[in-house]
Amino acid sequence: MLGLWSPEPLPVADLLQLGLFALQHRGQEAAGICVSNGKDLVIEKDLGLVTQVFDEARMQRLRIPAANLGIGHTRYSTTGSNLRFNAQPLNVRSSKGILAIAHNGNFVNALQIRQALLEHGAVFQTTNDTEVMINLIARYAKLDLVEATARAMRELTGGFSVVLMDRHTVLALRDGNGVRPLVIGRLSNGGWVFASEPPALALMGAEFVRDVRPGELVWVDEAGGLSSWQVLEPCPTPCAFEWIYFARADTTLDGIATHPARIRMGEVLAREAPVEADLVVPVPDSGIGAAIGYSRASGLPFDFGLHKNPYAGRTFIQPTQEMRDLKVRLKLAATPVVAGKRVVLVDDSIVRGTTSGRIVQLLREAGATEVHVRISSPPIKFPCYYGIDTAARKELVASTHTLEQIRALIGADSLAFLSEAGVREAIGGPVCLACFNGQYPAGQPEEEVRKEALETEGASVR
Repeated sequence: MLGLWSPEPLPVADLLQLGLFALQHRGQEAAGICVSNGKDLVIEKDLGLVTQVFDEARMQRLRIPAANLGIGHTRYSTTGSNLRFNAQPLNVRSSKGILAIAHNGNFVNALQIRQALLEHGAVFQTTNDTEVMINLIARYAKLDLVEATARAMRELTGGFSVVLMDRHTVLALRDGNGVRPLVIGRLSNGGWVFASEPPALALMGAEFVRDVRPGELVWVDEAGGLSSWQVLEPCPTPCAFEWIYFARADTTLDGIATHPARIRMGEVLAREAPVEADLVVPVPDSGIGAAIGYSRASGLPFDFGLHKNPYAGRTFIQPTQEMRDLKVRLKLAATPVVAGKRVVLVDDSIVRGTTSGRIVQLLREAGATEVHVRISSPPIKFPCYYGIDTAARKELVASTHTLEQIRALIGADSLAFLSEAGVREAIGGPVCLACFNGQYPAGQPEEEVRKEALETEGASVR
């Protein structure tokens, strides 16, 4: 997710396209760009990767004369199906003119607000929760864009970051818990860039300034200065999964660098779960940092026992289990270094268990005599409602199986997970661990709360 404002005309579409390349890992289902020159506003979006969506014909349509602002998005669907009409940015015509919005995360009370808006005559064109926010903003006709956005922030709950624009202004905001990341950069001409991760800033020629604070709304308008409004009381609990898996290895979020944090996770994991073995092998790419740490702390040699196809994409964020299964063999192949070796296989997480089982099988087929699986996160037992697609609880293997059952299911000789305390120690700051412990700092959808209450009541009756 990106936003850009410049005091002078720039090749906005091309800069946003560059930035989206740096954020492709955050979503591979759809991509979109919206640009404006203060008069015209043009959106191009579709299903597919950045390279597939933005062919030369689309880029030419986005290269409007004198463009100086825009927003961009790569989609990873957690709310709303993977269909073209759910691609972002979304746009509406309103009393404030044409608005466009892009969003990372989830609004947990979107269903209730959507129903209330429908009862007052609102019309929805998509099934994703992003449209709820833009409808809320458009509804406040008597407020200016900044005030209407602040009011919508107060009404919505969950983990989210958002970029929003009209023909003259770009706004960026973050939920009060700061669950989803958002950073600010400065262009050499005095312009501003907002991005989900800092690597996008560098690719766009912007210098990192700071993170958007939890609960903060920032914006740049025709005056050119960066304005700030602390709309919500900050209660920082950023998503631990950003450091465990989701963010790029060269990213720093909220002052904490991703790759060193992953190395620390591996070091703590080696201390918590040692094993006699010959070789430490990472599941590339997200297991590399933790495997380096495990190797350093254990004294076991590190080597790449799995080759990753660089064109296969990220398995975890594929929209269906069938696609994830197919992608494993397309993505990974075992190398001869594991033959005759007792292998410590280090990965970032186990969600459903099917992928881990197939990787263990690959290593055994390549001649590994033992495979000891070490996971640099705790067992995922609860669904995420803040923008990580960790599936329904019944599909999470750790919520329905014991540690020994998971070990047997994936075919490992031993299995251990990093503790919650180990995650906190490695990251070094307050984090959301809801998918591990069920404690949701930014709330849950009401329907899930009711379901859990009924399940608890039923258990007490039994």
